[in-house]
Amino acid sequence: MTLQHRILVTGASGFVGTWLMRTLRELSAEVAVDVLAAGRGACCDVELDIVDRGAAVRVIRALQPTAVVHLAAVAAPLEARNDPSNAWSVNFQGTINLASAVLSEARNCRFIYAGSSEAYGQSFTQALDQPVNEDCPLKPMTVYGATKAAADIALGQMYFDGLRSIRFRPFNHTGPGQAELYVVPAFASQVARIEAGLSEPIIEVGNLSAYRDFLDVRDVVRAYALTALGGGGQSVEGQAFNLSSGKAVQIRTILDLLVRLSRLEIEVVVSADRVRPTDVKLARGDASAAARALAWTPKFELEETVVAVLDDWRARIAKANL
Repeated sequence: MTLQHRILVTGASGFVGTWLMRTLRELSAEVAVDVLAAGRGACCDVELDIVDRGAAVRVIRALQPTAVVHLAAVAAPLEARNDPSNAWSVNFQGTINLASAVLSEARNCRFIYAGSSEAYGQSFTQALDQPVNEDCPLKPMTVYGATKAAADIALGQMYFDGLRSIRFRPFNHTGPGQAELYVVPAFASQVARIEAGLSEPIIEVGNLSAYRDFLDVRDVVRAYALTALGGGGQSVEGQAFNLSSGKAVQIRTILDLLVRLSRLEIEVVVSADRVRPTDVKLARGDASAAARALAWTPKFELEETVVAVLDDWRARIAKANL
């Protein structure tokens, strides 16, 4: 079988990267594709620090990938807020370094960028409860959102220099394997510990009144894999695509579901440490552009995803306490 695709994935050892690598390697049984994990550590096929522009150039020149899926980032908004300098270095400059290397060394390579709905920021408050589409302005309200918005804009410009960029703006996505820094696993891990008798029946929470558009990580990586394999043709290059369900779900609804699944009496306590300093009431996306151009729509229902996250935390905690 002649090799058709060589796909380089940055951030491959992270939550989303792990799912993407699994998806791409499953596809390799059907399509002639070589999938390489780029990053730092023993689990990576290719050593790469994206902040080092020279290293990015050397890797792209040597590998000549047909697609780069760029996931590497300071991904937790709290971490970005606590160290803005590092967030800008990795999320913005690292992205520019990698994209510039692709532009100079592998011009036929697609550059697939995992951006964020956080880039819309204030546009959510100005959307009058309507889902935002890709034409809404990027008006970030957080450090993380600003770094992702800046990189998104830069990659859009670089398309006109010849970069075959495709920019995704995924909304909140979760699934098995996600860290406790994010809302669904933060709740699920606490419920699982209570079930195991390791914690008192009390859950600490932040803002429960906000509404968010949730996706399953497996739906998100399906879009990345599709475009890495050439999906959508040339018409999708240079474009930005929301990945969203189009449904707004209150955070409290997710907590209520987890508590109901536990069948326990659990007290809920608001913790100031878990409340974000800037938060929008409702964030909902319009992914009709992805549906038209890529035939992409979410397959997983939210309840199915939440059950999977809780089962994952149950298994993790059981294993840790053998």
